[in-house]
Amino acid sequence: MATLFLSDLHLSAVRPDKLGLFFAVLAAAPYKVATVYVLGDLFEFWLGDDDDTPEYAEVVRRLGALTRQGVALKVTPGNRDFLLGERFAAATGAEILPDYHVAELDGERHLLAHGDLLCTRDLNYQAFRRYVWDPQNRRTYLALPLAARRQIAADTRNGTVSSMLTKDENIMDVDEDTVQAVMREHGVRRFVHGHTHRPAIHDFDLDGAPARRFVLGEWYGGSVLGLHAGGELRLLSAEEFIAAPA
Repeated sequence: MATLFLSDLHLSAVRPDKLGLFFAVLAAAPYKVATVYVLGDLFEFWLGDDDDTPEYAEVVRRLGALTRQGVALKVTPGNRDFLLGERFAAATGAEILPDYHVAELDGERHLLAHGDLLCTRDLNYQAFRRYVWDPQNRRTYLALPLAARRQIAADTRNGTVSSMLTKDENIMDVDEDTVQAVMREHGVRRFVHGHTHRPAIHDFDLDGAPARRFVLGEWYGGSVLGLHAGGELRLLSAEEFIAAPA
């Protein structure tokens, strides 16, 4: 059966249309796919497994309903929801994946990731990532009251937007040398990731043999998913996935 890939949904209360579209995708999924991968940034911000945002609670409930129908759910934390933890996994039935994960689809090994680790030219972001991913810093943050964490997240978001306006656009994309090095390390010729919000399929040569990189899209203006069926992975919109025959 087919496999569905999602990333960069950035779900939040301020965009109820995207919540509705996501719920429609989940409703269609049991009839069309065996596995759903969420490759990071499912939420705009996940403050910890005690996050009490009502809309997030509904997302968790719907994901739990999906897995109870027999669909496997595998989630790679992104830079907006890297605090997804054991309580989230238990409530949804999801498997939390590491930064890099190899999945075999119809006999072909595919490397899966959120994608932010590939943006190695963005030195400031990589330094920030090392800081917030540090286990001690995570524990310190999670020990704060939820209201304080929410304010820190809002301040971080405002700073991120300001920083992006002044950064060279190229450094926010993946570094091709890093991509190829990671693919060699994991012994793959197929790579699926998100993060950059630049959906595309890139064909290239890797050590004398053809390779392919699939970049999923964000859910701000539209939605770009990946559907692996019949031995091939293609990009399509959420609306196309919902409308496709089972």
